[in-house]
Amino acid sequence: MRDDPRLPSSPGFWRSPLRGPRFTSVLGLVLLVGITVLFVTGLVSYAAYNPGLSPVNDKTPDKGILGFYLFAWPTNPHWLYRLNQGVHVTLGITLIPVLLAKLWSVIPRLFALPPARSLAHALERISLLLLVGGALFEFVTGVLNVQLDYVFPGSFYPLHFYGAWVFFAAFVAHALLKMPTALRNLRHLREERNDLVTPRPAAPTVSRRGALWFVGGGSLLLFATTVGQNFDGLLRRTALLAPHGGGDPGSGPNGFQINKTAASRGISGAETSDEAWRLVVTGPAGTVRLSRAQLAALPLHSSALPIACVEGWSTSDQWWRGVRLRDLAALVGYDADDPPDVFVESLQRRGAFRSAALRANQVADPRSLLALYVNGEELSPDHGYPARIIVPAAPGVLNTKWVARMTFGDL
Repeated sequence: MRDDPRLPSSPGFWRSPLRGPRFTSVLGLVLLVGITVLFVTGLVSYAAYNPGLSPVNDKTPDKGILGFYLFAWPTNPHWLYRLNQGVHVTLGITLIPVLLAKLWSVIPRLFALPPARSLAHALERISLLLLVGGALFEFVTGVLNVQLDYVFPGSFYPLHFYGAWVFFAAFVAHALLKMPTALRNLRHLREERNDLVTPRPAAPTVSRRGALWFVGGGSLLLFATTVGQNFDGLLRRTALLAPHGGGDPGSGPNGFQINKTAASRGISGAETSDEAWRLVVTGPAGTVRLSRAQLAALPLHSSALPIACVEGWSTSDQWWRGVRLRDLAALVGYDADDPPDVFVESLQRRGAFRSAALRANQVADPRSLLALYVNGEELSPDHGYPARIIVPAAPGVLNTKWVARMTFGDL
């Protein structure tokens, strides 16, 4: 069976003259750097959710030792999450042609017989299967999430989180096994001879250098049609492959991108009216109920902060105005200079993150607001009217909209 050229287990079945160790090594080294950056930015993104703070923020409660990296998420620089998630999503999409080319270049090895020639070879094959399966799983689920196509057999967060650990473990094992060979192949330009080189090559239609340029061009095209979602204005319109790219968010002070509309979350005008809506704030001194007019009569402060989403899109800095979170903590018995954590609940009745927790350092930051206005105008319903949270460097879902209740205390 191994020598029958009609079967994929035969080296003669794969006839492309492009395959070879040097071609594969170039792609592999690009992925080595790129996937390492993806893994690190993914862990940083997950840490930004403060999963160790409260069960409502933790989408992977059984993570065990995999949560060892978690730390108090900082508020400086205020664009930290915007940069991290922009790099994570844009780089992930940009690497898709490289990943596909890499898988194409080594596909003969997936069918090689016998399956294992030694213990070391068996370990290499297992790492390769986990690597290929994990890569496809991570890239597919990531792209589906960015495209707002939630067809997962469960929540995206634990699927992507645990899938990343399985994939990266296999990636590290495979990289350690193959790194010496990859570097040797790059140093030597002589004619290549190994199991990737077909014994009966077909007529070439493109050179290996041309193939690498083709892969690089595909990556550049994906980059150019994705990266614009991290900016406002004309650049956003170039993000043709991103749902938050070419769409028109409208004009005026509230004319910037949103993720969840009021209608999609069942928020009605009746419950956000001045007569009906009250903010309930609770702490050791008791509970305070405030109308929007009463909030507006408190000392107001301004902050220039962006909105940044796990899906990779973000806005430029918007000018928010409202009551500092630390001042609200002081209303219910805490020292404004040393406030505690806060648990925030929304009028939203369905969907993930209808409630969220913020750490004490986020509450204490003077730029953290319960915003009533944006860019000099009242918040629109889609931007969270009558009041929303805005915190520097926090993921967008933690900037709760349509706030109904805030409970201060250690979580």
